[in-house]
Amino acid sequence: MTWSHALKETARTGLAIERTRTEPLVAVRAAGGVALVVGVALWLGSTTLAVSGAFGAFSAGIATFQRSWRPRPWLALVAAGGLAVSTFLGYLAAAHTLSFVLMLGVWTLLTGMAWAVGPVSGLVSTQMVAVMLITVTLPTSTLGALGHALLIGLGGVVQAALIVIFPVRPWGVQRDALADALAAVADYARRLRQDPVAPFDPKPLMEARSAAALSPRQARRRPRQLRGYRLLAERIRPVLTSLADPVVGAPEEGPERDRARELLAATGTVLDAVAHAIRHGRPVRVPVDAMSVLRVPEEGPRLNGAARRAALRLISLVADVVEASEEPVEEVSADGHMVRFLPRPGISGTVTAALRAIHREARWSSPVLRHAVRLCAVATSGYLLSRALPLGHAYWTPLTSTMVLRPDFAQTYSRGVARFLGTLAGVLVGGGLVALVHPGPYLSTALAVLCVMSMYLLLRTGFIVTSACVSAYVVFLLSIPGQAWQQTVQARVALTLLGGVLAMAAYAVFPAWETPRLRDRLADWLATNGAFATAVFDVYAHPADRRSRQVRDALLDARAARAAWEQSEAQAHREPVRHRGLSRGAARDAQTALSTMGRVVMLVEAHLPEREAPPSPEAADFAETLRRSIPEAADAVRERRPPEWTAVHASLERWQDAAGDRPGVAPRGAGQLVDALDDLAEALSKGARPSGTPRDPRR
Repeated sequence: MTWSHALKETARTGLAIERTRTEPLVAVRAAGGVALVVGVALWLGSTTLAVSGAFGAFSAGIATFQRSWRPRPWLALVAAGGLAVSTFLGYLAAAHTLSFVLMLGVWTLLTGMAWAVGPVSGLVSTQMVAVMLITVTLPTSTLGALGHALLIGLGGVVQAALIVIFPVRPWGVQRDALADALAAVADYARRLRQDPVAPFDPKPLMEARSAAALSPRQARRRPRQLRGYRLLAERIRPVLTSLADPVVGAPEEGPERDRARELLAATGTVLDAVAHAIRHGRPVRVPVDAMSVLRVPEEGPRLNGAARRAALRLISLVADVVEASEEPVEEVSADGHMVRFLPRPGISGTVTAALRAIHREARWSSPVLRHAVRLCAVATSGYLLSRALPLGHAYWTPLTSTMVLRPDFAQTYSRGVARFLGTLAGVLVGGGLVALVHPGPYLSTALAVLCVMSMYLLLRTGFIVTSACVSAYVVFLLSIPGQAWQQTVQARVALTLLGGVLAMAAYAVFPAWETPRLRDRLADWLATNGAFATAVFDVYAHPADRRSRQVRDALLDARAARAAWEQSEAQAHREPVRHRGLSRGAARDAQTALSTMGRVVMLVEAHLPEREAPPSPEAADFAETLRRSIPEAADAVRERRPPEWTAVHASLERWQDAAGDRPGVAPRGAGQLVDALDDLAEALSKGARPSGTPRDPRR
């Protein structure tokens, strides 16, 4: 993609306004928190405190728009607390230019590294720096700075209290549909206890599927807890049927039927508990007796054959349903007392994971570290440059650069265009109203609250809309203590343009392109897919040493590598950089090949042998060959050489010769896996295997 085409696409993206699902009740609640804090400050007689409190409540209010199935007040507290600390330190350093520049450099460097933890951490830390740059310009003493910081923290407390007092059910339609689907499967499990061939009403699952039909933007913002429940419910239903059916499952009478009834009843109880948690946004509370039934007894499995396989699969799926909530799980006794508490990682665990993520990105080739260095350099140089200009309001330039710069090219340039045009519109509208009406403190407060409510309401429609609302909000807030609107308009427009130009120029001079990293991402995906395949075939080789945890960890690693590849490929698609040896068509074909490889291994993994099954020397040979060949192939992908699969083909031929005319699931899956590896080699080098070469019919 050329620079002209890339700039045109990013500008179009930045100016796009989407129709999306709004949350009016959440917007009114968050805007009410801002109004409450500002009103109290004005009642106390301080206009500058009102501005500080408004910014604290504003930042904490943004944290209430969370991708979660239940409210999390502590996010508002963390956002306001971090802003209060950064603002107080900013006040202390603002007395001297050198100290403030040093603090701004350190703060922006840490803000850039926060993207290593995740996009939410990056956005929250960016918001802290941006608001700190505005609030430290308000005149005050050291003691007054402490009062400003405390009032900012009070804004977070108010927003958190409003979340608790006036809870709003986000994603209510989807949550109700998913809860109904799980409850329907739970009812089906209980009915199977008495009638092994009872019919199932598919309507709740169909309604859940319809409720899951979202726009691409909504799907990206949907809470991750609500993504997998419907698929799990659909996968559990046939397992329940196969377990209860006397023909293919447990016998009609006897100890095995009793064990099947216990499993069906426990499944219904657990699914009902999860459905209740989804519907009401609470932690999962399951009876301890039901959870004990859904474990393999210490004396060993009580079922045999197909019924045993169905029971083990059911136990695994129900555990996945409980884990999918990613919330604390409470096991309670019959009288409601908690017997066991299974917490998720707390604050200390979260901090430890965040520090590890930052440490992993502390290398010069990391896009996150390059973004942090870029942000630090642009913010400090922009502040010094704007101080040298006779415009005043030197903080507008680093503020704009901080809000515009992102770790990838497309977001930086699209946000730069949207930020400037949105700021221009917001400042002109807000400044025009101030010039015509000359509002007093209370009317300015009302106009600011109206702007912030509009911003909350339209938060997900596009960055240009939110930029316009925030700019007008800042104009009205600064008019509360009586700052001249003409100076605000002129300085804001000029310095916003300067900050956006500096941010976009910095990315062009010191980029972090994803296009040259595509082969590394592809090699990582190949390596993790190979590790997953090796773990699965190791189970076929030695069933007695079966390690389900090892297989699951390898599957999760493969999924993470695929997600990293898809993110990099999407970013590279919008960059003005040549493909560096991996064209768009080759990348698409390679992605198809590795997706097929992962899907084949998952199908083979679904038919893992029992522990009592005989070992397979051919599977051991194939797994060992993969273990040696995959790292060499991954290195070849990185070095732009075609991967070589000669040893894998030879091992597969030996396995197929030993299997004869009736190969099992594993040999057939191995053949399909080798086909996918050949497709990968062909995608990366057309000369690896001519497209017309016939494949072995035994595969």
